[in-house]
Amino acid sequence: MGEVFAGRYELVDPVGRGGAGAVWRAWDHRRRRYVAAKVLRQSDAHTLLRFVREQALRIDHPHVLAPASWAADDDKVLFTMDLVRGGSLAHLIGDYGPLPPRYVCLLLDQLLSGLAAVHAEGVIHRDIKPANVLLEATGVRRPHLRLSDFGIALRKGEPRLTETDYVVGTPGYFAPEQMLGAEPDFPADLFATGLLALYLLTGHKPDAQALVERFTAHGVPDAPEEVPEPLWQALAGLLQPDPGARFRTATGARKALAAAVELLPEGAVDEEAVEVFDQLGPLPEGFGPDGPLRPRRAAPAAGGEGDGTGGVRTPGPGGPAATPAPGSSLTDTGSFTLAPPDRSPAHPGPAAPPVPEPPATPPAPVPVPAPAPDPAFTPPPGPFAGTPLPGVPRHGTAGPVPPAAFPGSPGFSRATTADVPRDYAATGPYTAPGTPAAAGLPGAVARRPAAHRAPVRRRPGPPAKVAVPVLVLALLCYAVGIWALTAG
Repeated sequence: MGEVFAGRYELVDPVGRGGAGAVWRAWDHRRRRYVAAKVLRQSDAHTLLRFVREQALRIDHPHVLAPASWAADDDKVLFTMDLVRGGSLAHLIGDYGPLPPRYVCLLLDQLLSGLAAVHAEGVIHRDIKPANVLLEATGVRRPHLRLSDFGIALRKGEPRLTETDYVVGTPGYFAPEQMLGAEPDFPADLFATGLLALYLLTGHKPDAQALVERFTAHGVPDAPEEVPEPLWQALAGLLQPDPGARFRTATGARKALAAAVELLPEGAVDEEAVEVFDQLGPLPEGFGPDGPLRPRRAAPAAGGEGDGTGGVRTPGPGGPAATPAPGSSLTDTGSFTLAPPDRSPAHPGPAAPPVPEPPATPPAPVPVPAPAPDPAFTPPPGPFAGTPLPGVPRHGTAGPVPPAAFPGSPGFSRATTADVPRDYAATGPYTAPGTPAAAGLPGAVARRPAAHRAPVRRRPGPPAKVAVPVLVLALLCYAVGIWALTAG
């Protein structure tokens, strides 16, 4: 697996290199898709400032490939953008050589459309060249172009990061005013676009210096052999050495290009169709179309089964290995939900004696004789000592008290209750807690008489020799206050 930035972007393989860093194919773990990640190679202040400018650019246009997000991890930084698979215009010229004029006009129209959106944001690209214009892998269908690499782009009016005597860009695609040290402006991007159009039509890099000399000597020179005259007249408005004579906006150049297309002859029937191939190589091992692959488990061997960790579970001596329950599935960790393992011993000993089965009919209950009363037992003294309970035999008697001896029973009478032997002493009435208890009642709490209670102690105040001076001082302050109010 590749290096992961900020817990989100996993680098897969490099797909290109530039002056400031390398471009990688990376997997975005949050959005679950592949992206292009530009990793900064250097970390000096100058390069970091350019990186900050580039990653801050947000232009939403179908023909502009601007940064989408960024991440930092330790001393490394990167920003991401959409992954474009069709390569650049340099790859297309390398595959087919000079392109048909109508196909070139279609590509130029898309490029000028994206450039108009960039200029509308006040941004000057300053590095338009075939390697920075990418293509989607559309095959033989209509091409889709994306303007990329804003590493040296500059907002109009912002201070430059280079010295006055230096020019930033790609040699061969400089506008004449750039070579003279003029401030960057939008017409410089249009001049580079005209040179790019000549590259697509001729199949080789044009000589910008010789072209400027021809325009200076002859005005608009004759069209090159590979360029139709109507298209050359539109391109001449992009290639004028004087920026004042050039198209001022990309939208104006698009209009002139659309008019030139109407005058172009139709393409030949046997003309070869241009196909934009997928220029990215296959994914490395461990990655698939849907992201990183999970580690594969070992296949179950004969006589055993997978243990969920890549190994093989073999049957133990006590019996076969456990198998997944019917309808079970793989868990999130890639293991099976298995039945409980067999608890049979590894080395069985002598067989245990068989357990007899219970009889078909349960045995009759055996009566248990009541325990004999303890003659030495004496009930503890108390207010309810010796009080018989319903159905409970009295101490020293052979059986329970007859039900007629209790109030509410059918045979209850005063005579009956009088005949019940009484072996307890009469008690006094119920005494509530906190009231004087009768003597002899266990658990009763006697309240202390009022005469014996401790007197309530009151908190003493300050002594007179302290209170009197304080009071006099307070009155004096009060008098001074009244005097001050009336005197003022």
